[in-house]
Amino acid sequence: MTSARADHVRALYQSFNDRDLDAVLAAMAPDVDWPNGWEGGRLAGRDEVGAYWERQWNEIRPTTIVRDIKDRSDGTVEARVRLVVRDPAGNVLERSEVTHAMSSWVPTSSA
Repeated sequence: MTSARADHVRALYQSFNDRDLDAVLAAMAPDVDWPNGWEGGRLAGRDEVGAYWERQWNEIRPTTIVRDIKDRSDGTVEARVRLVVRDPAGNVLERSEVTHAMSSWVPTSSA
C-alpha cells in the first residue's frame, strides 16, 4: 500500500467524521452498492447512501478511527476501524472494531 493511497483512505474517513457528505460521496462510484448496517438491507447509488447517512446522523453520531489499512489480494482495500457511536447528547451507545472492504472508489495510483 502506498502512503498516498493510505492517506487518501484516512482522509475519506475524516471527511465522514466531519460529516462532509459531498467529499465522501464524490469518492464513490455513481452506482455504489452499500450495506445498510443501521436499518438493514442494501443501498444503491450515491443518492441512497447520502440520504441514509443524513437519516443516521439525525439519530446517532458515529465516529471512525482508522487502525490499519492494507491492500488485499483481490485488489480491494481493507480498513480496520474503531467505531464509536454516540447519541445526540454524547452518550456512548457502542464501541466496536469493524473491518471495511473498499473497491473502486479508492484510487489505485499513488498520485
